[in-house]
Amino acid sequence: MCFYSSNNRCNTMEFNQQEADYNSIISVKEYHVKLTHIQLKIPCFISCSYYCEININHLNDINKISLFPLSNQDSINLLIIGTGLTHKFLHPKQQIAIRQMGINTEIMNNKSACRSFNLLLSDARSVGLLLL
Repeated sequence: MCFYSSNNRCNTMEFNQQEADYNSIISVKEYHVKLTHIQLKIPCFISCSYYCEININHLNDINKISLFPLSNQDSINLLIIGTGLTHKFLHPKQQIAIRQMGINTEIMNNKSACRSFNLLLSDARSVGLLLL
């Protein structure tokens, strides 16, 4: 299930602000995330104008091949990776491969990742969110 939002401009800051045309995150639970207009199962990918439930279940599954179709849908230069309830780390080789795609990464737990995603969208940054 992959969709584009109808509006190219994304602007939200807090979980409680609701803009119907944007991929703002309203809440995150262990197995799903709620946007202003849809609820997605985790794992999923969200960017300014695109969202998709995905088959990347573990950090080890992240590579250029798995990320290319997602990063190609909406131009991003920062990928925030939410690693569930606890913070985990990418292998340095994975970080290098993603950086070679022109994408920086930040890794954190899902709640922090969602807050950071909303904040960066409010700054009109080209950001993507991968929740595992």
